[in-house]
Amino acid sequence: MDQFFKKFKANDIISSLILGGIGLVLLIWPGTSTQVVCMVLGGVLLAYGIIQIVLYLFAREKTLYHQGMLLLGIVLSVIGAWILLKPGMIIAAVPVIMGIIIVMHGVHNIVQGIQLKGMDYEKWWIAFALGIVTAALGAILIYNPFRVVNTVVRVIGAFLIYDAVSRIWIVSRVSKTRKMKERIIDAEAVIVEEDKP
Repeated sequence: MDQFFKKFKANDIISSLILGGIGLVLLIWPGTSTQVVCMVLGGVLLAYGIIQIVLYLFAREKTLYHQGMLLLGIVLSVIGAWILLKPGMIIAAVPVIMGIIIVMHGVHNIVQGIQLKGMDYEKWWIAFALGIVTAALGAILIYNPFRVVNTVVRVIGAFLIYDAVSRIWIVSRVSKTRKMKERIIDAEAVIVEEDKP
């Protein structure tokens, strides 16, 4: 179980850093050709999706989390391949695609916030609120009220950076709280052992 949580944490942080990096590039260089942005986005999504599929195939335990990541990997692989094959047709749909991904991350963050509450973490509501905000930002991209391409690219970049930072914070809180819980359980077990005649 401990090994599973380590893999889960590493996977979450790596994916957050990748998406955060994409967000930074989009925020700094919004004037880059949308065609190039689409090709890069398609390549990254395809690569990330394939990585998730490979991780599932080589995972010793096929848990519900692994199955969820497999589904995400398949979806992202298909989207990535589609973008690479039809970049011209997909430009208008990029905000919607990124919006869906961010909404999924938001829902995941909300679940982790509820998990923190179950671990008696006092500030669980911060993770919960961050998840709601993330999902709301994703919904804004899906609705896409922006009309200027550079504005859309910058907004996507900013949202991805926020998503990455919030996810890394939430994962670190879940990991820290879980370790503290394990220490308390171990300490209680030692006390019980010492109390035995």
